[in-house]
Amino acid sequence: MLDLFSGAGGLTAGLERTGRFTSVQAVELDRAAAATYAQNHTSADVWVGRIQDWLRDGTVPEVDVIVGGPPCQGFSTLGKQDAEDDRNFLWREYASTILRARPSYFVVENVAAFTRSPQYLQFVEETEPGGRLHEYTFEARVLNAADYGSFQARRRAVLIGHHRDLPAPAWPEPTHAKRHRTVREALSGIPHTWSGIDLPGDTHHFDGHDLPGVFLTRDLHLGRNYSLLSLERFAHIREGQNRFSLPYELQAPCWRKHTSGSGDVMGRLYWDRPSVTVRTEFFKPEKGRYLHPEADRAITHFEAARLQGFPDDYKWVGSKTAIARQIGNAVPLELGEAIGKSLIYSP
Repeated sequence: MLDLFSGAGGLTAGLERTGRFTSVQAVELDRAAAATYAQNHTSADVWVGRIQDWLRDGTVPEVDVIVGGPPCQGFSTLGKQDAEDDRNFLWREYASTILRARPSYFVVENVAAFTRSPQYLQFVEETEPGGRLHEYTFEARVLNAADYGSFQARRRAVLIGHHRDLPAPAWPEPTHAKRHRTVREALSGIPHTWSGIDLPGDTHHFDGHDLPGVFLTRDLHLGRNYSLLSLERFAHIREGQNRFSLPYELQAPCWRKHTSGSGDVMGRLYWDRPSVTVRTEFFKPEKGRYLHPEADRAITHFEAARLQGFPDDYKWVGSKTAIARQIGNAVPLELGEAIGKSLIYSP
């Protein structure tokens, strides 16, 4: 398989869990994420840079399967949406890769809002008679990773495409729809107290640059220096509660003015439910429901990686912020594995 916009390799790792997929190449713009991918998927040639440059200067291999998640910030429901954001149109490079790699199947993963975007409709048009991808077709569904064994409720749009000469793959059947796995299961064995603040001082040379690393997932049980105000706030928030549980004197001025809105801000996770979606700034409690269910702190990188399904011996390269971005942008491994099985056992 070929992994486009590969990040740290969560989708590849999920498919490889089936024992039937081997990555031969990956394309990733972020150097630290590419280094992480290369550390864990040694069979792959990793191109560091823009996909446009790879299509122009690199070698596109012929593969059985292409997977990837084009960046989604342009039409994400979080933050400011921009219909003209250049990242909205990277699916076109994905389509160009399909034409050159000639896969039997392809998988696109993105935010749920992608299926309601103009870009999605343009992708559909390309598979119709007269379109560049007329030899292919695809179906799309919004899947909840928790239904497939992930420790988090993460809803993502998944497109599964195939060459028209082949039968359509079966969609993965939910395995945990009525018995979601929980935060308690994910964090089993991890101490409530963190191991330190800073990463070890190791250095990894990659793509002509020295980067922090290489670190194992279990090395990432690292915290932050919180202010006294933050610690006071944490102490007032119980499991499942959020900023609305704070006394007036501990509320930020902007919270006092907004008595409605998201209940996840400064929220504490539930032990016996899946976590909310792990995003790139999970280490900031003001960004969402990222407080540990019991300890007065945000979840650590180790815990966030566990919630994404990464094994404790997965290898990471980059600063704390860079690794957090890699973790938050990854596809939960359990969802990737379920998609892989659907491709293997297609009719």
